[in-house]
Amino acid sequence: MKNTSKKHSALHEREGITAPDILSASSVAEIIRYRKIQPSSKNLTDGILKSDKVALSRAITLIESTNTEHLAKANEVIAACLPHANKSIRIGITGVPGVGKSTFIEAFGKHLTSLGKKVAVLAVDPSSTISHGSILGDKTRMEELVKDENAFIRPSASGETLGGVARKTRETIILCEAGGFDTIIIETVGVGQSETAVHSMVDFFLLLKISGAGDELQGIKRGIMEMADAIVINKADGDNVTKANLAKTEFNRALHLFPAKKSGWNPTTSTCSAITHEGIANVWKTISDFETLTKSNHYFFEKRKNQNQFWMMETINEQLKSNFYNDLEIEKLLYENKKAVANDEISPFAAAQLLLKKYFKE
Repeated sequence: MKNTSKKHSALHEREGITAPDILSASSVAEIIRYRKIQPSSKNLTDGILKSDKVALSRAITLIESTNTEHLAKANEVIAACLPHANKSIRIGITGVPGVGKSTFIEAFGKHLTSLGKKVAVLAVDPSSTISHGSILGDKTRMEELVKDENAFIRPSASGETLGGVARKTRETIILCEAGGFDTIIIETVGVGQSETAVHSMVDFFLLLKISGAGDELQGIKRGIMEMADAIVINKADGDNVTKANLAKTEFNRALHLFPAKKSGWNPTTSTCSAITHEGIANVWKTISDFETLTKSNHYFFEKRKNQNQFWMMETINEQLKSNFYNDLEIEKLLYENKKAVANDEISPFAAAQLLLKKYFKE
């Protein structure tokens, strides 16, 4: 009998791919020049409406840009896409680090695309408060979903915005919907302030939990429990199934202690395994039931109207803040007052009032 052990060895060396011809300096320069060319807002919009992922990615980069010159073009793209938006279900997914959000989203996303859905995942990566950098690793964590032609994954750095929610996530949702994505999933960086911001831009809010982490009830914030439309106990597989079911019972009891939701929906609890896919289909059924109920009693649409108003106010606040810190006169005065505050020459509150009066020319 022929020995094939070498062939199946982990050390077996496979034949590599043929190396490409070395590009000439002129070819490299041409590629760099092409990438630097900014397409017009019309070209971007046309591409998005044709479900061109490259155009969608470039448009999102444009609206995330802090360059003031890009703002006008970004607004043109958003305005052109707006009539084609609002035809999706927006789902917020949160949970503490280690709960398996990325693994769950990949399994959930693959289930949705198997049903013919087009899924956009907007994953917000936490930015370092020291280096201000982000790993942006969701595309590597969702290896299968990223290759799915009916899926689009966009990791964004959280920056310094509330709780780590990307500054332009709200506008990105509009672009994705215009691009034909009917299911938008927003992954938060973890349990914290970001949940409030995500809750204000989604239709359905899902809280992922795991059993045996010591936080079945005592370690969870009341506010997040009240926002949740469903609690799903993840990693309910192997020896953890019994613990997961016990955690489900405990959370189910806790949910009954909260006041009824304005939506008329009774939050649910369930278990699932992102590894075996057990319970994944049930999560989608829960979301579909929620959508049917809230559309029939008109809560779905009223909530979106309120969210639009909320984000208008948030945008005003953000723009005022941006204008203040980008004012050259204020920048100089701020530097001087920071030193004065540090040396106890003036109180922080008095310094702030002085700066604001100067800015508003009082």
